[in-house]
Amino acid sequence: MQQKQTHFYAIGLSYKKADAEIRGHFSLSDDAKSSILKEAKAHGVESLLLVSTCNRTEIYGFAERPCQLIELLCENTKGTVEEFQKVAYVYKNKDAIAHMFRVGSGLDSQILGDFEIIGQLKAGARKSKAAGLLNSYIERLLNAVIQASKRIKNETELSSGATSVSFASVQYIMNNVQHISDKNILLFGTGKIGRNTCENLVKHTKNPHITLINRTKNKAEAIAGKFNLIVKDYEDLQEEINASDIIVVATGAQNPTVKKALIATDKPLLILDLSIPKNVNEDVKELDNVNLVHMDDLAKITDDTVEKRKAFIPAAQIIIDEVSADFYSWLDTLKFVPTIQAIKHKLTEIKNSEVNTQRKKLNDFNEEQAELITNNLIQKITNQFAHHLREDSNTSNDSLELIKKIFQLETTQNV
Repeated sequence: MQQKQTHFYAIGLSYKKADAEIRGHFSLSDDAKSSILKEAKAHGVESLLLVSTCNRTEIYGFAERPCQLIELLCENTKGTVEEFQKVAYVYKNKDAIAHMFRVGSGLDSQILGDFEIIGQLKAGARKSKAAGLLNSYIERLLNAVIQASKRIKNETELSSGATSVSFASVQYIMNNVQHISDKNILLFGTGKIGRNTCENLVKHTKNPHITLINRTKNKAEAIAGKFNLIVKDYEDLQEEINASDIIVVATGAQNPTVKKALIATDKPLLILDLSIPKNVNEDVKELDNVNLVHMDDLAKITDDTVEKRKAFIPAAQIIIDEVSADFYSWLDTLKFVPTIQAIKHKLTEIKNSEVNTQRKKLNDFNEEQAELITNNLIQKITNQFAHHLREDSNTSNDSLELIKKIFQLETTQNV
């Protein structure tokens, strides 16, 4: 039976074509990720890596056709295949590898040089490995991407200066709100973006009136203790909204939590929604005193820092080219593996046949010694072939064909 041919794909959508609302439709919760991995395993998928952040949702994996991965994504999110096709990208083999390098190195980030995605890639790999869905190809590729991102961070200034969505949000507040140190600020949600925003608020606004609310109160208390801030219960959300001048929403909720119905104040209220899916209902815009700003608006703030970073793109690309060349060298050696295994199998067949013949001929035949000697010979011969194929890269394809003819081999080549 002929083995099905699979290819390495990267399918997904990002801030480039999909706005926050559409990205929200394809956002993957932890349950959705587990469900995709379970379904992939049941359908015989060899390897898969899932990434879902504020800016992108992607699946890296092996499939006969990309639609297999697209269907897995759409079946486990609110998004549809039609919606996906309008904003999506699909990369195959070398293009998929190049895409992962660009994403992991910060070249494809909404704010150039933002390396936050690396943590997400690592977390995705851990989940896949636990599910038995991380093969040596994707694991090796991810390690190469991590290596490239470290080198870019250390050897270039692509990530120099304080620029991120959390920093941009604080910049926006400081540029648009007067007497910032006197305002009441509410931070709702204390995940990674929430924590970073909190740190930037404390550092840059010198404001002592910052209140934290999180569904899990002890997480908010851990951050509040670090900065000596106030923590309120989730039940106090409406009261705190109406006592605030500025609200920063950075929760992981799948549906809007802050709505028009919760707002009873007439004083000017600035709301920054840093959540994907969006966590502030659009109906708050109906109130004249409310100014709602989303993270996509903040990411458009191009300051001097981002402009300076662009100068380091060529240096970052050189590093990516160097590291990816090493990955491709490793990938080239994989095509020899089936042939080497087939040689070993053929030599073992010849050995078994000869040992059986000698066993019948010789009365004092030493089975143990014969096994030891022949196995050592087989190993040395196969090592010699492997060494030749690895070293002689210019003629390796010709050599493979010649070896197959000499030994009358049939090998199944993996992609």
